[in-house]
Amino acid sequence: METRVTLRPGKRGTRKWLNKYGDRLVCIRYRYDTNARRRFTTVELVVDESPWDGRPKASRNRLVDIKVRYDETELRERVKGMGGTWDPQRRVWTVGFAKVQALGLEDRIIAPRQRESGLCL
Repeated sequence: METRVTLRPGKRGTRKWLNKYGDRLVCIRYRYDTNARRRFTTVELVVDESPWDGRPKASRNRLVDIKVRYDETELRERVKGMGGTWDPQRRVWTVGFAKVQALGLEDRIIAPRQRESGLCL
């Protein structure tokens, strides 16, 4: 199936779904199946909401980016010694999450840049 159109609430053609789902509506997509010659209308809804502390969660094997100030020489050497790599363009250290936990640096993790993942942005 191919997605051709994604509409956010309030755009032309969303009134029917906005009336039905209200504030829970995130977006509407029109998907086309060329083999079956069918069009499908899908909606994305918010179905649950809960508190979140804002810190990124990561699996223990995943690489994360952390900030270490230039004057923190000792810490920088510890990160480097645990396999961290410096990204000069973004000015962050990339290191495994388990190692970040071992160093107690979870509060220095930088949220990853949002990637385009089919979200209704």
